[in-house]
Amino acid sequence: MELSRRTFHALAGTAALGFALTGSGSPTSPNPARSVPTGPPPPVPRADGRRHTIGFDRYSLVIDGRRLVLWSGEMHPFRLPSPSLWRDVLEKMRAHGYNAVSVYVAWNYHSPAPGRYDFSGVRDLDLFLRTAAETGLYVILRPGPYINAEVDAGGFPGWLTATEGRARTSDPTYLRYVDEWLTAVNAIVAKRLFTRGTGTVLLYQIENEYDAHVDDPTGRAYMSYLYEKVRADGIDVPLFHNDKGRNGYWAPGSFGTGGEKGRWLYGFDGYPEPDEVPPDWGHFGTGGVKGGATASPRTPGFVPEFGGGWFDPWGGSWFDGKGYAEARRTRDAAYERRFYLTNLANGITLHNVYMTFGGTSWGWLPAPAVYTSYDYGAAFDEARNATPKLAPMHQIGQLLRHVPDLAKLNRAKGVRATDERIKVYHLVNPDTGAHVYVLRNDSGEAVSTTLPDAGIDVPVTVPARDAKLLAAGLKLGKRTLVHATVQPMVSLTAGRQDIAVFAGRRGEMAQVVLECADEPTPMRLDAEPAWAYNLGKLNITAPLGAGGLSRVRVEGDGVDTPMLVLFADDATALRLWPWETPSGPLLVYGPALLRSAELRGSTVHLTGDTIGATGLEVWGPRGITHVTWNGRPVPCRFSASGSLLALKPLPGVARPALPALDGWRRRTENPEAEPDFDDADWTTADRKTTFSTTPVPDGQPVLFADDYGFHYGDVWYRGEWTDDSALASVSLSYSTGTQGLLMAWLDGEPLGTHRMPVPDKERARQGTWTARATFRLPEDMRKRFREESREERRERHVLSVLVRPMQHDMDGRALDTHKAARGLTAVTFEGASPEVTWRIQGASTPDPVRGPMNNGGLYGEREGWHLPEHDDGDWDGTDSPRADRRQGVTWYRTRFRLDVDPGVDASVGLVLDDDPGRAYRVQIFLNGWNMGQYINDVGPQHTFVLPNGILRTRGANTLALAVLSDGTTPSGPRDVRLTVLGAAAGGVPVKPV
Repeated sequence: MELSRRTFHALAGTAALGFALTGSGSPTSPNPARSVPTGPPPPVPRADGRRHTIGFDRYSLVIDGRRLVLWSGEMHPFRLPSPSLWRDVLEKMRAHGYNAVSVYVAWNYHSPAPGRYDFSGVRDLDLFLRTAAETGLYVILRPGPYINAEVDAGGFPGWLTATEGRARTSDPTYLRYVDEWLTAVNAIVAKRLFTRGTGTVLLYQIENEYDAHVDDPTGRAYMSYLYEKVRADGIDVPLFHNDKGRNGYWAPGSFGTGGEKGRWLYGFDGYPEPDEVPPDWGHFGTGGVKGGATASPRTPGFVPEFGGGWFDPWGGSWFDGKGYAEARRTRDAAYERRFYLTNLANGITLHNVYMTFGGTSWGWLPAPAVYTSYDYGAAFDEARNATPKLAPMHQIGQLLRHVPDLAKLNRAKGVRATDERIKVYHLVNPDTGAHVYVLRNDSGEAVSTTLPDAGIDVPVTVPARDAKLLAAGLKLGKRTLVHATVQPMVSLTAGRQDIAVFAGRRGEMAQVVLECADEPTPMRLDAEPAWAYNLGKLNITAPLGAGGLSRVRVEGDGVDTPMLVLFADDATALRLWPWETPSGPLLVYGPALLRSAELRGSTVHLTGDTIGATGLEVWGPRGITHVTWNGRPVPCRFSASGSLLALKPLPGVARPALPALDGWRRRTENPEAEPDFDDADWTTADRKTTFSTTPVPDGQPVLFADDYGFHYGDVWYRGEWTDDSALASVSLSYSTGTQGLLMAWLDGEPLGTHRMPVPDKERARQGTWTARATFRLPEDMRKRFREESREERRERHVLSVLVRPMQHDMDGRALDTHKAARGLTAVTFEGASPEVTWRIQGASTPDPVRGPMNNGGLYGEREGWHLPEHDDGDWDGTDSPRADRRQGVTWYRTRFRLDVDPGVDASVGLVLDDDPGRAYRVQIFLNGWNMGQYINDVGPQHTFVLPNGILRTRGANTLALAVLSDGTTPSGPRDVRLTVLGAAAGGVPVKPV
């Protein structure tokens, strides 16, 4: 249905819109009248109370008149339900070179019912935005209303599945609900805009990968509505959309923006496979509307999502059952260098890596396409540990921060390598004359080559299927880099000296050539480097990684400021931390993480993490004489390199001891299967019509769970009839997501279990699975029914059915597929035609703390058996959570205490393991929080992260397991244990959730 003009303007709030868009004081200004010169980037963003401007041209964003290359990572607060840990992840991102964080805001996570919106507790969006600002990160906000994100229904709330109105169109019913959602979100976001100085929200996305109705009036009206609604709500930062591919969809001018021009960015997503040759989506591409960045030549190249990993489905078909470890192996640091450096060479200066921290799709949050873990093979794993994938992100991010020349690059004259297996990209900064070369090796072996066209006549080695960035003519403090065979990482001035850091692969021989008009007097501060001077050039060489950080001090060449040249391999570079303070920059070397740095008087106060014992070295402004680490003084001396050097190592961390899980208590449930169970309070399933995309079979009532308000977790049905016929079989048609199942009982006796197949690669994304399960009645039951018929007894019969729906389709093609039925769809009988009265029961009232996605409709969940305060004193004791064969549900509970040192950040996981031939699944509840689902004979997940805050690392915890078994094998995991997934001395203070 197309939105009428009157309805459109009523919903968009045209009066407020007109007020918001008039006047001359716009905080964003595209295409500045004069070209913005290359210069220092804007300072680290804060909620500083000052007004800021956000503009852009074809090169980059322009913040307060300064160019910014946005180097962003994706994380989702809803996938880390412990607000204290948001700070941990954000601080790690900031330290590793990211200057922005991109976040989805999931409608379903905040709205249990129409008109009800909850932004408290783990859903406190304002707290997240404040934390990002305190950390010094810009925020790219993505509230949809549709987000995909591999979450249930693509982020649409469960209740929307049972409403009238075509989603993702200009249908007025749908837009009325969208208006509610955006009003609630934008009331929070408007208070945290960078333009106002009250936060760091820099960009705002509307919709997500919307490739439907692009050429239809309903699609254009929909996008116009979203744009004008957001503006009417006071959001004045640039807006954008992420094209699903290089289609040129929703480029500037493709839909109405209420008369506003030049404040809309075109972006596109990219998820290339590791075996692909990195594509050119910009300067070096084919161009045109399908050429990536060239679809919008007046706006900077923007990839709102670029592959930092990939999701894995139930059964693990994407990665051959090896899980996210294989995703991380195949999309490793070399993958990042090949693809991300190719992007930079192509003029993409707004770059967001999806995911950078994946987290956990806990409870009933995951879409059918994924299991509980959303680790994604990301640079930070699900347990918040840094992985080797961070090396390129760290080096590139620091480079973009400290070398402003990369914010404004033009394609330059072609340069060929002597070995044609190396592809060379050549760019130049039109203001500074600095040259940038990206060398990419797509072959299966390392290649050494020279670049005579660039004046680099010594071999440059690019490892197999890898890439590197080289620079020439680059200002490094008061000196000029002639060229280098390794990538520059940091250039800053600390105290009385310039410092330049170069990084590359371990074992590589690095060469750095500096212009020196007079012959210098270099000082080798470590054993590895060597140098030679000839014809005004100082050539410094050093093997990377041989002795950690290698140092050379250059002075006496006629420049009044000495230069310290530092060489690092990838592992060493990950221990180098540049930091900005009001008194000047710092460079810290040694610890596993630097979280903060502050100068007070002559003392540098540092906080951060250590894993193993490590040295500490600090270069900083003049006058610093003392250092503290996590509040404790560190005895130091001055070194020959001008640093403060710790006299003894900072201590590492001892991995905490964890208790065995014993003292289990056991209780069976599913009383709903018994014929005398009291279901009088259940909802009668007697509807005749539905808004679902699934048709209602002729002669059948609507049995779809969503139509009766049950959107998450298990659903029970009870059908009752009185009949004297000879029933032979029951056929149950049902519809679920991936790995859904159904169990049936007749008059309390099990009829059997049916489950959907494990998906292969071709069907891994299938969002809705349908099947018909036919159960023949056991012979003794059929005999009893025949006797009843002969004796003309009208007995009461009860058919009990448990369905695990496994969540809703994501509707990625905007076809309303999130409304496909979940639960039973039809029931037929052979040998009889009883008149059945149906009742349905799912989750009870949504948990006010944990939210509507925490609980389903199991009896134990409705009775609170998962909650820590439940009294299980009358449950049976058992040695381990294993049961006899039975169809149905068995619960196990145990308690354990942890006593982790308060100065230690320990990430703890729960491991479940068993013979893969045993057929059962487990819902895991920690202190009442549904931390995920384990399917023993499907996998691939066996380890479940227990986030601190939900896990009490100093105190008592309650673990409850709800085991659902089909009765064909013994059920319950053989091995249930805690494991340390990572530990560091440091961390952040964690409040209990």
